[in-house]
Amino acid sequence: MSEASVAVHADADLLAQAVAARLVVKLLDAQAERGQASVVLTGGRIAAAVYRAVAALPARDAVDWSRVDVWWGDERFLPEGDPDRNETQARAALLDVVPLDPTRVHPMPAAGGPGGADPEEAASRYAAELAAAARPGTAALPHFDVLMLGVGEDGHVASVFPEHPVHYESRPVSAVRGSPKPPPLRTTLTLPAINTAEEVWLVASGADKARAVGMALAGAGPVQLPAAGVRGVSRTLWLLDRPAAADVPARLRSLR
Repeated sequence: MSEASVAVHADADLLAQAVAARLVVKLLDAQAERGQASVVLTGGRIAAAVYRAVAALPARDAVDWSRVDVWWGDERFLPEGDPDRNETQARAALLDVVPLDPTRVHPMPAAGGPGGADPEEAASRYAAELAAAARPGTAALPHFDVLMLGVGEDGHVASVFPEHPVHYESRPVSAVRGSPKPPPLRTTLTLPAINTAEEVWLVASGADKARAVGMALAGAGPVQLPAAGVRGVSRTLWLLDRPAAADVPARLRSLR
């Protein structure tokens, strides 16, 4: 697994623009190498800003969006179209703007929809969909070129919360009940699944994230601070604005 590197940008707007530019370049590089690309999306305020920034980039048209697979790291177990679903947010900000192949967009099952009787069924259905897209001769997961994560004030990533039972799941996708952050029902990739991605980007903005970011980079335990347990196979990149980076040691920062 890779060592973490840190890039710090002046404010949230510049952070979103920088992550958007990185994402377009990463998708282009993956398509040049493999003929296709895959991305795992996250939710939250800064993620939405990133997606809007991608949509506004002229360079977005250099990507062959019909050859991009889109997955999600976690989802709130709510009905399809609910404004609090990560899928709804991503579609409004980016996915409905670019010419994706609908068969290559893989949202987690919604409550009440096909495969959405309960979060356990949704997790099983999503695990099966991941397995169906897996590379021949590999574990039951497809190739992820880049997996994006937000970081919660408590250090959670996706819907893996501190000291939650999902830490002990060996399956790639888990149901979450009793989430400490509403809504209480969710589905999430587990840390072992997250850590199969070629690159993992942890994107955080705001002073309320500084303590969790600093503790994760200082080597806190992953059960108490899930963000500390995230590692991409070839790269682990923390993308921060200055307020979120307040507790990051200066030696680790690459300022922008």
